[in-house]
Amino acid sequence: MTDDTATQVLDAIEGRRTERRRFLAYAGGATAGTAALSLLAACGADGTASTTSSSTVSSVATTTTEVDVFNFALNLEYLEAQFYAFAAYGTGLSAALLTGVGTQGSVTGGAQVPFTDPVVAQYAREIAADEAAHVTFLRSLLQSAAVAMPAINIDGSSATGAFSVAAQAAGVVAAGGIFNPYASDENFLLGAFLFEDVGVSAYKGASPLLSNPTYISNAAGILATEAYHAGLIRSVLYRKGIEATPSLLTNAQKLSDARDSLDGSSDDDQGIGDATVANITPADPTTAIAYSRSTGQVLNIVYLNKASVKLGGFFPAGVNGNIFTSAPSG
Repeated sequence: MTDDTATQVLDAIEGRRTERRRFLAYAGGATAGTAALSLLAACGADGTASTTSSSTVSSVATTTTEVDVFNFALNLEYLEAQFYAFAAYGTGLSAALLTGVGTQGSVTGGAQVPFTDPVVAQYAREIAADEAAHVTFLRSLLQSAAVAMPAINIDGSSATGAFSVAAQAAGVVAAGGIFNPYASDENFLLGAFLFEDVGVSAYKGASPLLSNPTYISNAAGILATEAYHAGLIRSVLYRKGIEATPSLLTNAQKLSDARDSLDGSSDDDQGIGDATVANITPADPTTAIAYSRSTGQVLNIVYLNKASVKLGGFFPAGVNGNIFTSAPSG
């Protein structure tokens, strides 16, 4: 997370849940928690596979398995889970949900959002519950093969925090500026927007890698939930942009352009529209089918780097498991 990252990107440019669904139940009852950016994505030559022994990762290529794909998703669920947990409740996931294969890391940053719009606060709590449930579900599916939560940076209090670096790169804030997704309802929505669309495109990209009918059903179910989340965030951003804060439309487009500049030459990512035309569903204009990202492209975005690297951005020490290298998208 350096100035080089920002330069690279700039150069390339409410209570429908019942008690059983409440957040504390999903987080194990000890602390408030939230789950993650479900970023399942297709893995091919861009995602280096390896064997893992405890915290040691080998660079020996192996065949990608369905376990590898779900562990990749779990890494990214940890990320979004922690973001939403802190935003909604001011604390992270239960420690019992963080253990597993590989090096367990800690969370840098995170704070409770001082919500002024009760509807946005309700949405934050609902998504937090869903994401914590995704972490719990994937861990139960993977059992002893589940990876531990890696080191995560969701800091919004400094110019070198991952959110600030992403916002600098997109031009949402000036070079060296601070973007704090916990400072307001609007900032929270932009922070969520940065993650949510990536998750949908990633699960779409993962579909060719799965052959077990149960796994396909599980992935489709999580994809559907993530699509609801993404549509919700885009809708609220658009409404607030039209009614009160036009800069939200502009900044959402800037973040979309930044994601596009990181994950390759294609121009698939889409903003939320303008003052006259809404764009709540980012999809192919002819078929209305959502586009896909590979695991390497997903890692380009969360590492905040368009080169082929193994760490950075929101994952300062990289992710755990056999899929960990971003794509050479520069």
